[in-house]
Amino acid sequence: MELKDKVVVITGGASGIGLAMAQRFAAEGSKVVIADVKGVDEAAAGIREAGGQAAGVVCDVRDEASVAATMKFATDTWGGVDVAIANAGILRDGLLLRVDKATGMVADRMSVKQWQDVIDVNLTGVFLTGREAAAAMIDGRRRGLLILLSSISKEGNFGQTNYSASKAGVIAMTVAWSRELARFGIRTAAIAPGFIETPMVMKDMKPEALEKFKQIIPIGRLGKPEEIAETAIFIAKCDLVTGVCIEATGGMRL
Repeated sequence: MELKDKVVVITGGASGIGLAMAQRFAAEGSKVVIADVKGVDEAAAGIREAGGQAAGVVCDVRDEASVAATMKFATDTWGGVDVAIANAGILRDGLLLRVDKATGMVADRMSVKQWQDVIDVNLTGVFLTGREAAAAMIDGRRRGLLILLSSISKEGNFGQTNYSASKAGVIAMTVAWSRELARFGIRTAAIAPGFIETPMVMKDMKPEALEKFKQIIPIGRLGKPEEIAETAIFIAKCDLVTGVCIEATGGMRL
């Protein structure tokens, strides 16, 4: 895919990996729509100040109408949708069960809210983003691309029942959609980052956990959002890439 003048919608695009991807696609000459719950105007303005083309729209990926409105905004603003990156995600880590060491009895459980909050954003949000973007591409007679953000935690990570389940589900959707949508000229691929220096990770993960993971990453450091952005650019430019997940983890395995 030639990226100049392509319309790229990025959920969770106002910070972290999403913003890095928005900046990188804009540098390729794409017209970027930054969709997020906050900070969209500031993020879009920063890209425009750097010479890129960008517009911001408030989007809650949990809400069907909000996601549909985002794709309509992209179509009304730039003429259609060529690439949609389902990047919005949250963490609500916790053990499935916490057992009191003194009594040996269950003292706490992962709550249904912890489970549902993550599923709503990380799985349902990806489903809605992919569905509405694909509909916009088909109705607009545009060959397109869906990039879904998974995670190394898709393999199942300690203390991340909810997050791991959501990211494994993303991989299943990637394969299913690559088969369903190919006849319309739409590719679907996933990226599974390892541990990346994003505001979400640095804020929500305990410092001792971060240090532990640094020690088991073969390259000896966390990844950079810009490195995930480069992965997305590769997927977009290589028309052979569909139905697969590219792991960008620094060699880390869970």
